[in-house]
Amino acid sequence: MIRRVAIVTDSTACLPPQLTEKLGITVAQIQVRIGDWVDDEARVPVPKLVDALRDSVEVATSPPDPGAFFWAYADAAAAGVEAIVSLHVSTGLSQTVEMARQAAGQVAVPVHVVDTRTCGMSLGYAVVAAATVASAGGDVQRVLSAAQHSFHRSTELIYVDTLEYLRRGGRIGAAAALLGSALSMKPLLTMVDGRIAPLDKVLGTERAVRKLVDLAVKRAGDAPVDIAVEHFDARERAESVLEQLRTKLPNLRRFLVTQVSSAIGAHVGPGALGVTVSPV
Repeated sequence: MIRRVAIVTDSTACLPPQLTEKLGITVAQIQVRIGDWVDDEARVPVPKLVDALRDSVEVATSPPDPGAFFWAYADAAAAGVEAIVSLHVSTGLSQTVEMARQAAGQVAVPVHVVDTRTCGMSLGYAVVAAATVASAGGDVQRVLSAAQHSFHRSTELIYVDTLEYLRRGGRIGAAAALLGSALSMKPLLTMVDGRIAPLDKVLGTERAVRKLVDLAVKRAGDAPVDIAVEHFDARERAESVLEQLRTKLPNLRRFLVTQVSSAIGAHVGPGALGVTVSPV
């Protein structure tokens, strides 16, 4: 069966490659620059990026070029789809949506470019929801509805060892960096109106991670949920968080541990954790 709708996203969705291949999702790569070296984030070795961040080497990210989106859309059109749904990281964090929109007007089929106002697996689970409907032959309105239902209800909870990396990248105000500056206070963050915002501050890493788990459990409640635990260079801590959540959530449907994309890692820094709570 020829699918009616193609799904495109960007690499901040943090989806494992085996899942994008299974669901036929096309992923445009965010660019990461370390010093004078630039490449697709999928090709950036995590140890290289971690060392650069810790050594204060200049690190920056940039959205995919409109050409990357054009060829993704052109390939989908050539495959015979009726429409394309292109789901992306919040415009409060990246200009990726703008690059996608520049390309959308240059192809022969309708392209619905969506600013999901989120990132990470809140975006990822919305992409999966859209792709699942598309794989079953759903039309563009059903695909869009599935994506919107997912990202509007999802919550991103974020722990970082320090806000310094977010401050460097301009993703959080300099004043907010004071949250973590004294007495080993560790910040917890969330997404509000498409931007990263302070949620709480907790003394010490262990207490902060416990609070992260408690917040995720409270957000999930008794409803069926999908959970993702994202990390940057902190897999053991992430796996521990997932195990705690599995014992505390009575209606856990789908779950995974995944390393965040290098573009997100460049801004949250080594040791960061994220928990996505996505009601079904």
